[in-house]
Amino acid sequence: MKKKALSLLLSMVVVASTVACGSSARTDSGSGDAAATESGDEGVKEFTAFFAVPGSEINDDNEVQELIAEKTGVKVKETWLTGQTAEEAVGTLIAGGEYPDFIDGGDGMMQLYEAGALVPLDDYIDSYPNIKAYYTEQEWDSLRQEDGHIYWMNQFQNIKGEDTTCTHNDEAFWIQTRVLEWAGYPEVKTMDQYFDLIESYNEANPTMEDGTENIPYTILCDDWRYFCLENAPEFLDGYPNDGSVIVDPEELKVIDYNTTDTAVAYFKKLNEEYQKGIVDPESFTQTYDEYIAKLSTGRVLGMIDQWWDFAYTAGDAIKSAGLDDQGCMYVPLPITISEDVHNQWHNSGGVLNVSSGLGITTSCEDVEGALQFIDDLLGQEIHNLRFWGVEGVDYEVDEDGVFYRTEEERTNAADTAYKASHICSYSYFPQWCGTSDDGINANMPSDQPQEYYDSLADSVKECLAAYGAQTYVDMLGTNEAPGPWYPMYSYSNNLTTSTDAGVAWNLMGEVKHEYLPKVVMADDFDAAWAEYMEAYNACNPQDFIDAMQTELERRVAEAAKFEE
Repeated sequence: MKKKALSLLLSMVVVASTVACGSSARTDSGSGDAAATESGDEGVKEFTAFFAVPGSEINDDNEVQELIAEKTGVKVKETWLTGQTAEEAVGTLIAGGEYPDFIDGGDGMMQLYEAGALVPLDDYIDSYPNIKAYYTEQEWDSLRQEDGHIYWMNQFQNIKGEDTTCTHNDEAFWIQTRVLEWAGYPEVKTMDQYFDLIESYNEANPTMEDGTENIPYTILCDDWRYFCLENAPEFLDGYPNDGSVIVDPEELKVIDYNTTDTAVAYFKKLNEEYQKGIVDPESFTQTYDEYIAKLSTGRVLGMIDQWWDFAYTAGDAIKSAGLDDQGCMYVPLPITISEDVHNQWHNSGGVLNVSSGLGITTSCEDVEGALQFIDDLLGQEIHNLRFWGVEGVDYEVDEDGVFYRTEEERTNAADTAYKASHICSYSYFPQWCGTSDDGINANMPSDQPQEYYDSLADSVKECLAAYGAQTYVDMLGTNEAPGPWYPMYSYSNNLTTSTDAGVAWNLMGEVKHEYLPKVVMADDFDAAWAEYMEAYNACNPQDFIDAMQTELERRVAEAAKFEE
């Protein structure tokens, strides 16, 4: 019934577009001699995009993509990272000298900038009201590179209107609800309590309902995702996710979280759990795809990760398999090193990561058309199509104008085949969190409080209720947005080996990749840690810390200027 309704709607949109728009569909942006080609649909241009992260391609005849194309005059063919690192993929593009129209090079963004592969956006921004409004003047200014130009815009965690965040989209210690239910929903606030609970549960319940053996705790270490292993000490000490360092907000001082007493205690704990068989022995060899496949089976009791890194793949697979009814969904816990440390896993407000984002390349011959498409995607009507879908097919509207989904619509939204054929969020293009222009609805279904709650499995609802919570954010608590320096990883991510700080940062990363797995698996932790510290100190980490301190002070000073 739903598919028939959408097919009829598509037909109506095509007719309406032909009658109402005619030749005025967006085909006149730029010179008209665009690299973006005319598609089989009259008046619809095709652009290309590459994102240096793994992702899922949609079907060529994706229904919502067709709707967006009818309304904007543009369709984008997206491709994603496969079999390479971001730097390798970007390096291949640079060597060939040919680029897609749109690109997010991830950790390779500075490579693209230094290769002259990106179009400066400064002279265009004021002509596109939705793009212009996407950032404040200060935020746009923070995106300028050394030559004074802006080359990309970050796509994520930008809040419009009210912050209605329900899902903790960031990093946390995650645990399955079945573990908490079995223990009577205890207070779990420290690292030791967390692992004690997992140990106890696994001893009493070594298998799933079908006899499949549980994996108590696994660690993702593949490529850049080794943050799942290495950066927990900053959170355990009660600091927010500056990523590469800790910032003491009182003294405005940069601290190296790799060498703190908490770092030693954390890795010693992982070592103990590894020796007990609690830590998955495949942790340090598994690929990201293998990790996601493992989580998707429901076998893994707990892990550290970013919500966005697993929820839309493994989380949807767990739902589709009905494993959420067995308590295999994950909730975050406010874990710190000791109960007297206040956690900052979740902070209010948006996060602007200036180190990467969506850029337009020099291979794009219709820059104005490309920017107009981004501008259209940020308009409320298209934004609703991207994230809510089609009214009457993907969501409903009640008498008060509030969007909601039926159970069937929620099931569809988590189904891999349905998403490929129907849903087109253009997920790596700029997007809004927060509230819609109508002042009623959230821009994302996951941030619509009632819809968010209704979409949860009963096992998750019961778990939240046991802790007096209604959302994942409630499970952790919300902190005020950090200071104007935040997040510091947006600086360190773009360091290159052309500076002493960049050389140190690169070497520190290599050493951590090599030695931290050895530390966790070592028979003699103290000896392994000493060996690691020797190698780490040989990287001259102080060069990196000094540069981060300088950048911290610069950001604080710049923010003060805008406040004057």
